[in-house]
Amino acid sequence: MIHALGLLIIGLTAGQLGASTKLKWAARLLFIGIIVFSGSLYVLSISGIKILGAITPIGGVAFIAGWLLLALDVWQRGKDRS
Repeated sequence: MIHALGLLIIGLTAGQLGASTKLKWAARLLFIGIIVFSGSLYVLSISGIKILGAITPIGGVAFIAGWLLLALDVWQRGKDRS
């Protein structure tokens, strides 16, 4: 749920300040993280296919990378303004 809020923050930031390459990649990575992390856990719980547990961390890495790119973009834009 927090990552969906991150997508909203990215959308609002892109609307106000313009969509940079970092923001676009941050949105993509958060979306991929939602699909891979949450999707693999849902399918694992419904089907019991154990191998999907090995895929889940890939979604977590995508979450972390997306949040880092968002933070980096906001930090660089703040630095450029001052």
